[in-house]
Parts: sequence; structure tokens; C-alpha cells
Amino acid sequence: MAESKTLRRLKVGVDVGGTNTDGVVLDPAETAPDRAIKAWHKTATTPDPSDGINDALQSMFRTGSIDPASVASVTIGTTHFVNAVVEADSSRLSPVAVLRLCGPFSKHVPPCVDWREGLRSIILGHYALLKGGLEVDGDLISDIDEGEIREQCAVIRDKGIRSIVIIGVFSPIDTVERQEERAAAVVRTEIPGCDVVCSKDVANLGFLERENAAMLNASILPFAQQTIRSFRSPVVRLGLRCPIFVAQNDGTVLSGDVAARLPIRTFSSGPTNSMRGAAFLVQKDLKEDVMVLDIGGTTTDVGLLQANGFPRQRSAYSELEGVRINFPWPDIKSLGLGGGSIVRLEKALSIGPDSVGHKLSQEAVVFGGDKLTATDLTVLCDPDLEIGDRSRVQNLIDDGQLSEFAEGISAKLERIIDTMKTSPGDVPVILVGGGAVIAPERLKGASYVLKPRWSSVANAVGAAIARVSGVVDTVKSTESRSTADILEEVKADAVNRTIDAGALDSSVDVVEVDALPLPYVANMTRFIVRAVGDFDPSRSSQPSVVADDVEHGVETKSDEPLRREKKTHRVDEQPPPLDVLKYTPKVRNRKWYISETDLDWITTGCYILGTGGGGSPYSSMIRLRTQLRQGAVVRVVDPRDLPDDARVGCGGGAGSPTVAIEKLAGDETLEAQRELYKMCGDDRAATHLIAIEIGGANGLQGLILGASDTMDLPVVDADWMGRAYPTKWQTTPVVFNERTPIWSPIAIADGNGNVVAMPKTASDAHVEKILRSALSQMGSVVGTAEAPVTGAETKRWAVENTISQAWRIGRGVARARQEHQTDNVAESIIDECGGQTAGKVLWKGKIIGVERTLRTGHAYGECLIQGADVSSGRGDVDTPYRGILKVPFKNENIAAIKVREDGGEERQEDVLAIAPDLVCIIDAQNGEAIGTPEYRYGLLVVVLALAASDKWTSTERGIKLGGPEGFGIQHLKYVPLGRYRPPRSVIDEFDIRVG
Repeated sequence: MAESKTLRRLKVGVDVGGTNTDGVVLDPAETAPDRAIKAWHKTATTPDPSDGINDALQSMFRTGSIDPASVASVTIGTTHFVNAVVEADSSRLSPVAVLRLCGPFSKHVPPCVDWREGLRSIILGHYALLKGGLEVDGDLISDIDEGEIREQCAVIRDKGIRSIVIIGVFSPIDTVERQEERAAAVVRTEIPGCDVVCSKDVANLGFLERENAAMLNASILPFAQQTIRSFRSPVVRLGLRCPIFVAQNDGTVLSGDVAARLPIRTFSSGPTNSMRGAAFLVQKDLKEDVMVLDIGGTTTDVGLLQANGFPRQRSAYSELEGVRINFPWPDIKSLGLGGGSIVRLEKALSIGPDSVGHKLSQEAVVFGGDKLTATDLTVLCDPDLEIGDRSRVQNLIDDGQLSEFAEGISAKLERIIDTMKTSPGDVPVILVGGGAVIAPERLKGASYVLKPRWSSVANAVGAAIARVSGVVDTVKSTESRSTADILEEVKADAVNRTIDAGALDSSVDVVEVDALPLPYVANMTRFIVRAVGDFDPSRSSQPSVVADDVEHGVETKSDEPLRREKKTHRVDEQPPPLDVLKYTPKVRNRKWYISETDLDWITTGCYILGTGGGGSPYSSMIRLRTQLRQGAVVRVVDPRDLPDDARVGCGGGAGSPTVAIEKLAGDETLEAQRELYKMCGDDRAATHLIAIEIGGANGLQGLILGASDTMDLPVVDADWMGRAYPTKWQTTPVVFNERTPIWSPIAIADGNGNVVAMPKTASDAHVEKILRSALSQMGSVVGTAEAPVTGAETKRWAVENTISQAWRIGRGVARARQEHQTDNVAESIIDECGGQTAGKVLWKGKIIGVERTLRTGHAYGECLIQGADVSSGRGDVDTPYRGILKVPFKNENIAAIKVREDGGEERQEDVLAIAPDLVCIIDAQNGEAIGTPEYRYGLLVVVLALAASDKWTSTERGIKLGGPEGFGIQHLKYVPLGRYRPPRSVIDEFDIRVG
């Protein structure tokens, strides 16, 4: 055994790009790249990828200096799948049918509603909303109807669609009903040989994001299965008796059969491999964070490589070609630019985004082809470049066009570098990839440009050094066992999975641990644990990628051609970037008409004002944007303009943010309004609407109601909180206490046929208690409707101009991004909210711990943040934020408390900010809010605080209800952060009198 370990030490990495297939043989025991790389080869990618892999392998082993018996593993990475999405290539993307098991929910946010039109038109072939879905506690929204599914299968068959996604509400925690699996069985029976993807196998909680990921996975599945299956032949042909892995997004590997079922997990493996390979190749020079540009034949992928040798990761959600998904993804942006990018000399010279790809050596002009490419013109720009026949292209372009081409290449690369920066300073740039020849030696924004030796095969190096991982994501009951005991069990399971995947047991480390209690579900916690380790070279394995033609219920036809006729769709033309400082909202005669730009900024501001709670407003934003595009008019009015006898109604959502991102809204809020007026009478129907809270998703609910055909009412630029709070009695009308209870009559509806109407209650505290009791039996999310108050009362009680405040915060974030000042985005937000007297940057650093518990339906816990330099992403450099900040929360953040470095007890003077002042945590990379459910280890964050409205702070009652005592904290007292400055009204600033 010892001898076997010694012999089987070499690792082979092969990366199949859109243009070239690169290979290396690497000895990981050697630390210097010059000694570690034993062989390398670059060859053109072939229509059948196995031919290119075979060429690379045969060439590297042809000399006979490398014994095939010494090879421990072969890891193959490919950009084929993600390139198909980037190029919107219908020859590799199959149309998909989506069957939602959702009951009455999610109908206002249909599949692909937030996708770009070009990609949506290729992939979305059919969808249907069907019976099914679970509540968060496992109860049924409704059972599936097999007859209904069969009817849809007939439609899908008639449309010729062979890829079907099944997605059910709360399917990731469905271990009993198994609705997705049962529906999939019906579909496979009705449509033999089809590809069925269950969403729970692809991603986790977050309905829209999981559906998007499942659709991309299903669309690429037929092409991916054939491609991955073809990897086995060249390995067998060479006589290598070792396992074959496929590189995945996070720098680790998948077994071939898993990759064939879940190719989306390999989508970003190409740029990840290149970045990891770049770290290996320049390890002696890597002393700071650097930007890596991986330029292939089709795309340029750009990411920030941290000084620890790993790519910077995105936060809670990721995007691919504008499609939002929810699993780990390196923070990489792709540009349709590469060595094979097609150049057009029409009215204006254009470069890409379409490419000749793997046919560069046949179709480029310098190689005798007839397609003018970026490589052709680069040959003209650089007389020392020995590629092809320069004479073939010399007479096709004049000097002015050649200069325009060079400037265009530089501009595209410089623009994407700027987009990835978090500060305006220059950063080092490493160029890797076979298409790196098209990049100039100097780039604006780069302190220097470095192209290391073997840079053209950095992706293959990264594949060779990839590690093995194992992940467990499960929901377990904590009723009879402690969280700690279950967590140890789940950790052991993750370690065992990693070892089973081929890791050396002594090398396995647990690198990610999270325990997330599910709000409003008694004794249920979601556990996520990830472990990684080095591959064990002593293991002997046959090179098996996909064992059978029928794998996990997915059938592919071996006689189908690997690729159909290429039909590349041009990427949607994007409008020029908005100039934030020049944008003017439409305000006419004291009415503000909300545009999509306004909506984007308000959404960003609402989540920041949520102080960690209120739930993500993303799905609400998508719903309202759809209403705008369908012709709805959203009007906002100033509270000072309200007639005293106006009737200002209120409605929104109540419940768990975790539920809201999974069980997307139906008509429950409108239904609650209808039931309310059955009690109140039509003579008390609202003439205006106001948000219950500006923070989180409810900040948009008044706008959604106001835009609906049913109500069609103006919305007041104000709300009843000025932020988000966890209870209904934490509202400013209750603070004023001019009449009690204020929140009755009230109605709530769950959207699934259940309504609770309360014409009378004893107090607002009773309203809260009764609603919470009903809420747990109504799916933990309901729509609410509160009886209208008068215009005069609104002017006395409301926190004014909070829609304007949200808009200004969103504008501040957009401005920071436009000016590449995201490392100062908190300062920009504070400027928009009144300046340094009204807000402060409290802390910058990295989340190092999150603890959560569940009490009385609310998520309690604390977030620990180690001071760090968030601009570079490193915690081991000088920073003014030394030590640890603790942020306790009850759905919303309560306080920011500096922990003394000597380990002593916390003191009163350690409190940097506390409610009712707003403690907000934002993503240091993009300025977006991070909600308490999204807190996780490793996120780089900025903590800022804003002074609360004087509607809370000017009276003892307001401080009692909205301050620490209102959150159940008795030992801390409120000390004002600064002086509140009322938000400046957008209506006052931009109003134009017409007529």
C-alpha cells in the first residue's frame, strides 16, 4: 500500500474551453510551478470534446517519461455549458417546461419573469401552476393532482419539449409527501425518455432562485450528459486506471455521475479553475488581492483572487446572464469577448459577443477561414505575434479601424475591471487563458499587468489541484435532541460523504457550518455543513463517468448527434448605463409617478431600512415591475397634501421572511382588504394607502395595492414605523395612543381559503397575540388589512417621506457603484440620510459567527463581526475596526455592541447604537442589505446606524415601545446616536406644475 501511494501521486487536469482544450500533468508535492508541471499541452477544442481530450492526453504521455500507473486522478473542467448560456445557443440549450406545485401562490411572479428576453425565448417553452406545495411546517397547501399533471404532459408532448422541471413550494424540506418525486414519476410515465429535474436536487430554499437554477440545469442537461459521457473514452484509451472527476464551481470536484445529473454545478468551474491555477502559478508574487482575467476563445471571465489563493465569493444570491440563482458561486463576471470573437466592420466596428469558438483554427482569416475575429486583428496589432498567416488579413482593414479595434478591446476589459472593483484605486491584473493574446500590456485601472509562464493552461492547473468535497443540507427536529448533538452528527455525515467521494480521511476539514432555526415552526432547524479534503491517491478506481445510458431516471439517446446545428442568438442589447446624478423622477402637480428606476432604488432602500428584518423585497419588486410594464400607474403623494377627512388604509404581509422567499404571494393581501370592508362598510373604504413599515418587503406592499386594478389608489410618502419592527404594536399610532386599539377592525387572509376577521379587540397587544396564534395555523405568512385612519391622524402619527428616504438610499448605493466607490457605500447612504449628525459608520469587517434560536415565533440571535479591511477582503491587515462587534437581533437588528478586546464583560459604554435607532448591515462588495436569515460566516460587511424618527424618540412611551425594552432587553438603555433629520421629499425637490 505504501508503494501504491508513492507511485500514484500525479494529477492530470484537463480544461475543455470553447476554443481550446488544455492539459497538464502535475505533481502536487512540488511547490514551485517550474518543477510541479511535468507536462502540458494545448489543442483546439473539437466538436466532440473527447477528441480534444484524447489529443491533449496522448500528447502529454507520448514521450514515455510519465508512467500512466503514477496518475492518481483525472479532473476535467469545461466551459461548454456556461458558454451555451452566455451565447444563448439554442443548439445546446433545450426548451424547458415548468410544472409548479404551488396551489394558489406565486401566480403574480411567473417563471422567467426577471430574465432577459433572448434567453427566456429559448428556454421557457411552457409552464403551468398546479395543485401541490407544502407549508413551512410540512402541512399541505394541497396534494398533487395526478390527472392535472397528465393533462399538462399532453400539452408538453404536443409542444415537443423533452426537458421538464418540477418545483414545489418548500420541496427542499419535503421528506414525507415527496411531491416533486411523485410528480416526476407521473411525467416520466407520460413522456418516456424525457429529462426530469426536481428542483430540490439542484438548490435550496428560495423559490424563484431555485426554479431558475433548475431551469438552466434542465435546459443544458441533454447536451451535458452526452458531453460528460464522452470524457471516459480518451482516459480508457490511454490505459489510465484512475477515477475521473469533473470540476465544479467552488474549486472542488464532482464524480462524473453527479455532474451528468447536475451540470449547473460545473457552470463556473472554468474561471474558478483559472483563478486557482493563477494562484498556483504566481504563488511567490501573490502578496495582495489581484484581478484575474481569464480570456478564452468565447468569453472573458473576471474575478478577484484573494491573497489566500481562493476567489472572492458572492453573497446570498448570484446571477448568471441576469438570471438570479441561490447556490455558492464565485464572484465572477463574464463578458462576451475572446480570441474567437467575431469582428464586424459595418456602420461601426463591433466585437462579439458571438464567436467562432472551437473553430478558430479553421474559420479565422489568418488560418484560411472567412470569419474576421479578434485574433486576426490582434495579429495585425502585434508584429511580433506569430499566429497564422498575417498576409491574409492585412488588406481587410484600414489603420483607423485597427485603432478602433484596439481601443474597443481595451475599453471592454477596462470597463469590466472597473465593475469588479470595490475601490477606485489601481489593482494588479493577471492575464490567463488562451485568448490572453488579445489583451494589451497596459490597462487603465491596473497597477501592473502580469502574464505568468503557463498562463495559457492555468485552467488545467486549477483543475488538477482541485479538492474533494461533501455537503449535507437537511432539516431536523430539535424537540428531543440538542442542536449541538445534531450538528455533530451532521458534521460526521459531511466528513463521511467527503471520504466516500474519494478524500484522504486525514485531510478532511469542515469548512462551513450553519444551523438555521425555521421561524414559526416549532423545534425544526435547517443544518448546512460542508467539508473538503485532498483526494486519496491510494484508492484504485475504474474510470467511470456515467455508468449507464439510463442514469437516475434520465434517459439519453446514444445515437443522437453530440451537437445540433449551431443557432446562436445575439445577447440582448443592453441600454446604456443610467447616469445616476442626471436622473430626474417624474413628479407632476405634487404627484410622483414611479418608474422602474425609482422602483429599483426604493427596493434597495427598503431592505436597508429593514435593519436585517422585513424580508427581502425582491419578489415584491418583480411583481410591481411587471404591473408597471403592463401599464399600471403608481402614484405617491406627500402626507402634507392629504385632506383631513381622507381615509388612509393600510395593508401588507405578516409572517416569516423564510416563508416569504419560498411561498410567493398570491392574492391574500387583496383578499384581506375585501374582507375588511365587509366589516367596515364601503363608506369607510380607503381613499389613500400607506405602508405599515417601510423596511423590507412591506415597504412595497402599499405600492402594489395602489397599482392594482381593484384599488387604484395613491400611496402616501410615509409609513407607520420608519424602519421594520417585529410586532404590530411597535408602530407610531400606538406610540401616540390617541385611541386604542388602533389596529381594529382588522382582517387577515392566507390566500388558500382561510380568513380571520376581528371586528373588535381589547388592545393592540391582543391584536398581535391573536394574529400570531392564527398565523402559525395559516402557513406563517398572511396578508393583512387594517382599518383606515383619517388624513389628519396620518399627518400627526406617520413617519413622513420614508418612500423618499428609501429612494435616496437606493440612489446613494447606485451612485457608489457608478463611481466605483462601493467601499464607501455606507458613507454615501449616510449622506443621503442627513449627513454625519444623522448617521454613523459603526464597523467594517467579516462575519465570524452567527447564533440563532427561535422563541415565540421570532428568530433571536446574534451576529459576530471581526474587524477587517473590507476593501481587500483580508482580515489580517491594519484596520481602524479592531476586535469584534456583536449585533443581537429579534428578526431585526437591535443593537451594535463592541466586545472589549481584553475579554471582559460588556459595558454600557460599549453600545455603539441601539434601537429605536436603525442598525443596518450591508454587503461590503455591492452595498445591498443583508437580512438576518442571510447572515453567514465569511461575508464582508459594513455596519451603519441611522438616527430614528423623533416620532419614536421624543417621548418616553416611544422609547419604551421601540427601544431595547420593546425587544425584551432590560439591562440596556437607549442613548441617541445623533440628531434625526427628516428625509427630504422627492415631491418637494422635483415637482413640476403642469396645466
